[in-house]
Amino acid sequence: MPKVSVDIPQELLDDLNQHIGDNKKFVTQADAIRTALRKMLDQLDDIDRRHGRLEE
Repeated sequence: MPKVSVDIPQELLDDLNQHIGDNKKFVTQADAIRTALRKMLDQLDDIDRRHGRLEE
């Protein structure tokens, strides 16, 4: 799996870390970021589909 490096504002990282750990929604930061990216891409596909910009 390729690795990607990004700069994230500390405030955003602090908010993200509140949801990571035992008995929380995500196990790792990478898991949370992958999930967020998938959700965003699904939403963009839905928008493109509604506007007729997505080829099926």
